[in-house]
Amino acid sequence: MRRIEIFDTTLRDGEQSPGVALNADEKLQIAHQLSRLGVNVLEAGFPIASLGDFDGVRRIAQEVRNVSVAALARANAKDIERAWEAISGGESPRIHTFIATSPIHMRYKLQKSPEDVLEQAVQAVRLAKSKVADIEFSAEDASRSEVDFLAKVFSGVIQAGATVLNIPDTVGYATPEEYAAFLRAIMERTAGIEKVKVSVHCHNDLGLAVANSLAAVGAGVHQLECTVNGIGERAGNAALEELVMALHTRKDQFGAETTIVTSEIARTSQLVSRLTGMVIQHNKAIVGKNAFAHESGIHQDGMLKERSTYEIMSPSVIGVDVESIVLGKHSGRHAVQQRLTDLGLNLEESQFEDLFSRFKLLADRKREVTTSDLFSLVDEQKEKAEEISLDYLQVSSGTNLVPTATVGLLYQGQRQADAACGDGPVDAAFKAIDKVLGTNGKLTHYSLQALDGGEDAQGEVTVSVKFGENLVAGRGVSTDIIEASVRGYLQAVNRAFVRGWIEIRANNES
Repeated sequence: MRRIEIFDTTLRDGEQSPGVALNADEKLQIAHQLSRLGVNVLEAGFPIASLGDFDGVRRIAQEVRNVSVAALARANAKDIERAWEAISGGESPRIHTFIATSPIHMRYKLQKSPEDVLEQAVQAVRLAKSKVADIEFSAEDASRSEVDFLAKVFSGVIQAGATVLNIPDTVGYATPEEYAAFLRAIMERTAGIEKVKVSVHCHNDLGLAVANSLAAVGAGVHQLECTVNGIGERAGNAALEELVMALHTRKDQFGAETTIVTSEIARTSQLVSRLTGMVIQHNKAIVGKNAFAHESGIHQDGMLKERSTYEIMSPSVIGVDVESIVLGKHSGRHAVQQRLTDLGLNLEESQFEDLFSRFKLLADRKREVTTSDLFSLVDEQKEKAEEISLDYLQVSSGTNLVPTATVGLLYQGQRQADAACGDGPVDAAFKAIDKVLGTNGKLTHYSLQALDGGEDAQGEVTVSVKFGENLVAGRGVSTDIIEASVRGYLQAVNRAFVRGWIEIRANNES
C-alpha cells in the first residue's frame, strides 16, 4: 500500500483566514501538536511577510522535531534568502517557492510573458537549491494554466533541482474528474517527473477541495496539502481530518495510507479552533460536535444493536473517548495533573499550582470539570501574560434599566477603568473597553455556545472585531456569559495590538 504524505499549511494558508492572528507562542503550540499528529511537512509561515512571521517560522524550525519545516517564498532572491534565514536551523528544512502560471495571472497580476515566468521559476529554484536540498515548487493557479506551458515550467524546475512539484487548484475552480485528467496530462508531458514527488493544494470555493484532493490520489500524486478544520483563504482549504479519515476508512478504494496518528485528530482540531477563534460547525465531518451524535429513534435503535449500522468509524479512532475519570471539587492534584499529561498539556510546577487553584474555584461553580474546561484554564493562564487583561467587571441591566458596564483593565502595570452604556450588557461592556483604551472596535460577528453539556456548562463566546480595515478574532470562556464576552473582546484587542493595528491611549488610572 503506497504512502501519501501530508503537508500541513494551517500556520501559513490557514492563518490567512480573515480574523485569525496567532502570536509566536500560539504558532509554536500548534506546531508541536502537528508534530504529534504525524504530519510529514509543516509549512510554518511566509517569513518575508513580517518580522513576526519570520520569528514564528524560525522558532518552529529550531524547536519542533520529527517533521520537515517549510517556509514559503515567492520566486525572487529576497524572499528565498529570508526563507532560508528562518529555517536554516531546522532538522529537515524545505523552501517552498512559487510563481503564477495561468494566462490570467501572468497577464494581469504579474504582467510578465510566459518566457519571463519560466526563467524566473528556474532561477528561483536554482537559488533555493544552493541553500537547501529539499525544494518544493508551486505553480500558482495551476488548474487554469495551459498544460503544455505548465509541463515546460515543471521540466525546467526539475532540472534546476526541485524535489516536489505542487499543482494547486488555487481558486477552487476544478471539478474532480477534470482535475484528475489535468494532473495525468501534466505528469505525462513533464520531463523528469519520475525524479520528484507530485503534490496538490486544493481550495474549497465550490466545496470540492477534499473531493479534488482524493481524485488526485487516484491520479497518482504523492502529497496532499491541507489545513486542520479546513481553514484558510476565502472558503478555506481541503480539511486534513477529512482527507486522512477518507484514506483510512476507505483503504479498499484508495489503496493508500498516511503517517497520521488518528487518535490525535480531535485534540488537534480543538486546539486550532480555540487558538484561531474559528468555531467548528456542529455538522462538520469527522470533528464536528454532531459527527458522532444520533438523535433519530431509528438510528439510536440501530446503534444500540450494532454501532456499524450507522457509524462507519469509531469516535475513539480520532481520539474522542468517554472520560473514565470525572474531575470535580474533590479531585486531587495527582488526578488533575494526570489528565493534563494525557492531553499533552505539560506545565511547570508553578504554572500547575496556579492552574490547580483556579481549577478548585471552577469546581465550586460546576459539578464536573471537563476536558474543554481544562483547556480553557490553560488558555486563561496565557492571557495573564497579554498586554491588556481584565481586572474586574460590573454590569447592571434589566427591563427598566439602561444597560451599563464598568470595566477595570490592567495595562502596563496600571489599573484603567471606565463605564459606558449600550444596547445591552455585552454592548455596554465592549464600549467601556474601547473607552478605557481609546480604541474603536466594530463587532462583525458574535457567537455563544455551551463549552460542553449540562446546565452548569461554561459559555464560550467567539467574536470577530474590525479595527479600521483589519479583522481579528477572539475567544472567551466563563460560567458568566458577559465575562466570557469581555474576555473574547479583550483577546481580539490584544491580537490587534500585537499586530500593530491599533494604538492604546489609556489614561484613566484609578
